[in-house]
Amino acid sequence: MITAHFTAKREIPEPRPVPARCPTYQVLDVPIFASTIVQAVELVSDVISSGGSIQIGVVNAAKIVNMRRNPELRKAVLDSDVIFADGMSVVWASRILGCRLPERVAGIDLMYKILERGSKVGWRFYCLGATSEVLMKTCDVFKSKFPGIRLVGSHHGYFSSSDSKDVAENIRRARPDVVFVAISSPKKEKFMSQWGGFIDAHVVHGVGGSFDVVSGKVARAPVAWQRIGLEWLYRLLREPKRLWRRYLVTNTMFIALVIREKLRRLLK
Repeated sequence: MITAHFTAKREIPEPRPVPARCPTYQVLDVPIFASTIVQAVELVSDVISSGGSIQIGVVNAAKIVNMRRNPELRKAVLDSDVIFADGMSVVWASRILGCRLPERVAGIDLMYKILERGSKVGWRFYCLGATSEVLMKTCDVFKSKFPGIRLVGSHHGYFSSSDSKDVAENIRRARPDVVFVAISSPKKEKFMSQWGGFIDAHVVHGVGGSFDVVSGKVARAPVAWQRIGLEWLYRLLREPKRLWRRYLVTNTMFIALVIREKLRRLLK
């Protein structure tokens, strides 16, 4: 079940526990929150209104495979308070393994839903990640798409590990309610694990390459492709030289992991 860290923040009254409406299912040894995107947004809203804090992680097939090969990444991901299934392959795997996650909660979709809710009620947002140019365009898009949004700061994602503390202090000084971390793995997860508590935001959400999509630098797959779980194939067809190994190799390994786990359960 979800475990949220609660601390006194910004003269907010005593925080109350956030209700865990949904179960957590183990999918290939990763605890994934079995919620819809609507429930995920309500969870975020409850955390902010109660004065709590939460770190949100997301996983897809490639990340689950890489977590098996990289113990440091695995630890950083599991440091998240709640983990959602970012890829349809993870949802399908859950159903094959008998735990049936209700739907995919993609990091970028959850980001948009949080922005939509937050722009109406006055949440403070900080954007971390991407290049300076992409970051600037992303902030412009957010301001245009969500009138009234309170963007209290931003910083590009191309900083060294030695600069991480300065970046974290910059975020802390801005006093955001929500921080979007749009940095690639495993740097994103490591930053969140090390500095997520220090920056003192209510919500820290890892959104990967979402700013590239928001800014128009990278095209997202059409909705029809997303619904049938082939967003990865769309990206592969657009960037085969860069992505063929990531998707074909890791997807094959992911399928093998699911088959092995299914057989293990059948033979118990």
